[in-house]
Amino acid sequence: MSRLDTPAQVHALRLQDVRKDFGERKALDALSLTIAPGEVYALLGPNGAGKTTTLNLILGFLRPDAGRIEVAGVDATRDPLQARARIAYLPETVMLHPALNAIENLGYFAMLGGRRLDAVQARALLSEAGLQEDAHARRAAGFSKGMRQKVGLAIALAKNAQLLLLDEPTSGLDASAANDLSHGVRAAARRGIAVLMATHDLYRVKDVAQRLGILRDGRLLIERHTEDLSAADIEALYLEQLAR
Repeated sequence: MSRLDTPAQVHALRLQDVRKDFGERKALDALSLTIAPGEVYALLGPNGAGKTTTLNLILGFLRPDAGRIEVAGVDATRDPLQARARIAYLPETVMLHPALNAIENLGYFAMLGGRRLDAVQARALLSEAGLQEDAHARRAAGFSKGMRQKVGLAIALAKNAQLLLLDEPTSGLDASAANDLSHGVRAAARRGIAVLMATHDLYRVKDVAQRLGILRDGRLLIERHTEDLSAADIEALYLEQLAR
């Protein structure tokens, strides 16, 4: 059980003693963590620590060799489709239809998820995700990575998901675009969406996350609340844990 566990009745995500092996290598070793609705949890660790494996297990792209994964009370291993219906996923690179504008892309992906949006609803979601109004009717072919991330976040908001997974969301973004994305993540949390963010961006951890966990070689080394930590404290904690 995670040392900073949350009450069982409010878990949007629960991982209990999850193990995943690739041959003789343990990608995850007895990983346990929980995230409450409206909470942003940052999962830190170097390349190869197991962050992407964790996301793929939650999404049902991989099956655990042991342990249990629950998304809003649904067993993700036994019923991956029901679990995935409660999840929105924002990958490092968001793929959009280049010939469609932001409103059309959002409407298309929302329709695939079973929701129809009119232009007013689409514009409101895009603005909530941080995309400037003058970009709403522009084709995605000319979008920067930061703009694509914002459309992806709007798609996640449109899904009314209970859990949002972010994979290195600020990688390759300049400071302004990363700050805009942080606003979008906080907007999702205000809606009651739980957020699991796999990241190397220690500054953004302080900016948006309530809790952090440091992963190395598939094991969760430590969890901490961020409210009493500065960005420098987080960096020092991270370096200290990885040096052990």
